[in-house]
Amino acid sequence: MAKIETTDVPAAGRRGGRGRLYAYRVRGLGRSAVVLWIGGEGDEPDHVLALREGDHFRVPLFATVRQARMYADRPGRRLACPEADTLELGRVQRWLENPARRDVPSPAVLEAWNFFEDLAGGLGEVHRLPQQNAVHDSAYEKLFGGECATWTPTERRAVLELVTAGVELWNSCPSIVKPRSNISFGRGRGTSGDL
Repeated sequence: MAKIETTDVPAAGRRGGRGRLYAYRVRGLGRSAVVLWIGGEGDEPDHVLALREGDHFRVPLFATVRQARMYADRPGRRLACPEADTLELGRVQRWLENPARRDVPSPAVLEAWNFFEDLAGGLGEVHRLPQQNAVHDSAYEKLFGGECATWTPTERRAVLELVTAGVELWNSCPSIVKPRSNISFGRGRGTSGDL
């Protein structure tokens, strides 16, 4: 994700942490929405904003960047840029339908991989993605370098498994459509007084 400048906000999900807030559009075949994404500072990881509801978390989803911006503006935060980067997840999903016959859409797969890690982190559900190891690291480096044609069969399987799990996470993650703006950052991954 190319980061757009925003004001600092406490990072939901990181007690006492701070991060920058971004609107991020995800265009998938089954689910498309705008999410709020928080860039971690220092050693804190990036993550998608998720709000606590009872003992689990839900991701606020917006139909437009304007809705996400208005949601973020109400509690006194704001996005510095009126636009959002876009993950063309549909390209990744079409590749997954027949990876043996389709070229890897490298930039979209790389962006999706990063998004899925941040989504799992925001939801506190990293267990929903395969545990990454040296094979994943090698495959990621090749993907980052535009060299996915040199993936070994093991690396290719690892990427397919991770991206498939990520798409499933995105399509099935608990969400809040049209969330209220009375969230409190800095406790849990985000909390709401009256969802």
